[in-house]
Amino acid sequence: MLSKIDELKLIARCALGDDRRAFGTLVEAYQSEIRRFFLNLTFGDASLSDDLAQETFIKAYTSIRSFKGLSKFSTWLYRIAYNEFYSYSRKRHEERLEEGTRTESHEEQLGSYEDSSNSRLDINTALQALSDIERTIVTLYYLQDIPIKKITEITDLPEGTIKSHLSSARG
Repeated sequence: MLSKIDELKLIARCALGDDRRAFGTLVEAYQSEIRRFFLNLTFGDASLSDDLAQETFIKAYTSIRSFKGLSKFSTWLYRIAYNEFYSYSRKRHEERLEEGTRTESHEEQLGSYEDSSNSRLDINTALQALSDIERTIVTLYYLQDIPIKKITEITDLPEGTIKSHLSSARG
């Protein structure tokens, strides 16, 4: 992991000098975390996770001059990843609606998982039963070990809403 000072130096080199090698170092430092975040949200779809991670880093590179340093770089990067995932989700949902595909409610999905011959719920199955926002919050909090305060910065949701989503996801 990079120190705060090393991270800021790399960001400055990217923003001021368009230094691609410096950005490559930032990508190396955060690619595993961002990819793991997407793997949890996409139920293990490695190809989709790689695509979303790549889009996240492209957007981060093109907008790095907008990074003000008010939050940690990782928080800013997760915010871009969060927006990228929801942009993808909205697009996919709209395509399904255009195709006339019926989407099951989360309760129906959970019921079908509970009725399966293997009644054991693994983590992916449990995550599938959650709404997109609950899955994102659970992934950030439990699987990425990001504190609630940082999740509020990433999602732009109030702390109480995040706690509520965590509580309903546990229930």
